[in-house]
Amino acid sequence: MAPLNALHDSEIATRLATLDGWARHATRIVKIFRFANYYETMAFVNAVAWIAHRSDHHPDLEVGYNHCTVSFTTHDAGGLTARDFDGAAKIDALFSL
Repeated sequence: MAPLNALHDSEIATRLATLDGWARHATRIVKIFRFANYYETMAFVNAVAWIAHRSDHHPDLEVGYNHCTVSFTTHDAGGLTARDFDGAAKIDALFSL
C-alpha cells in the first residue's frame, strides 16, 4: 500500500462538511455516539471493531455506559487522510441502520 499524505486544511474542511456531527480536534476527527443502554453501546463498539478490521484502519474508542466517542487520525501520515473520512462515513452508515 502506498504511503498516505495528510490532507490540507481546505480539503479537511470540505470533507468534514459532508459528515454529520464530526468535529476536528487538531489532527483528529471526533464524534460522540449516544445509546439507550450499555448493551446497545457495546453492540456498536463490536460493529465498529469489525469495520475497522475489514478496513485495516482503527479509530480510538472511548466507551461509557450509554455513549462511545470515536476518534480517527492516520498516525503514519501525521494527521488526517482520506482513510479517516472514509472510516467516519462507514461508521455513520452503521449508526443509521
